[in-house]
Amino acid sequence: MTRLLAGQPQRTDGALTKENLAREAGVSHATVHRATDVLAEWNAHVPHPVRSAPGERARDDALAKLRVQLTQARGQARELQGQLDALATVAAHLYAENLALRRRLHGSPPTAAPGNLPPVG
Repeated sequence: MTRLLAGQPQRTDGALTKENLAREAGVSHATVHRATDVLAEWNAHVPHPVRSAPGERARDDALAKLRVQLTQARGQARELQGQLDALATVAAHLYAENLALRRRLHGSPPTAAPGNLPPVG
């Protein structure tokens, strides 16, 4: 029990389970369940079994950090997409204004197609 609780298992993956307690002690699972004093002490230290080994906990921590980063990146992408949409709208308005000014300058009818613009200058 001491090795498992200290995170220094010799015979298991280190997960804080009664099965690993039995393996570390070198006894059967049934023997652990008959040792009520040992189980009481185990339950005092580990009220809820932790089924993950130290490597799994590290992986889960890394995944949690990556999920936070992904959420932040998605928010930033939405913000940038909004700015891009706003700039595209401004560019469209400027294009339309430029087209109208060219038509007025060259006396073209206001319905001229964009490909048929007179040269600037």
